[in-house]
Amino acid sequence: QRRLVESGGGTVQPGGSLRLSCVASGFTLEDSAVGWFRQVPGKDREGIAYISSTSDELNYEDSVKGRFTISRDNAKNSAYLQMNSLKPEDAGVYYCATVTQSLLALWSSKWSYDYWGQGAQVTVSA
Repeated sequence: QRRLVESGGGTVQPGGSLRLSCVASGFTLEDSAVGWFRQVPGKDREGIAYISSTSDELNYEDSVKGRFTISRDNAKNSAYLQMNSLKPEDAGVYYCATVTQSLLALWSSKWSYDYWGQGAQVTVSA
């Protein structure tokens, strides 16, 4: 059974850092591109970052460029989202998602992905 499990969420003060992990089970993550999405109440799920299966394509939503870094470790069947200099507007539920193709310009669309984790809550508050 394919499964994605996010962890590493929590509460942090503005300017702080968190590292989200996404661990895959039941399939080999190295064959998939991975996206990270954020959702806040009343809004649609928003694409935050993307890494291709070969790690040669990285994409970020404009507001997180220079602060967030997506990475993967295929040996651990995992992907990560390092979030630095967090702002209150970064808060939300973060989801990882996978798809077995290169998405190019479609990376930020939630409809492009096949499998999703259950989400990890990130709160940024003083």
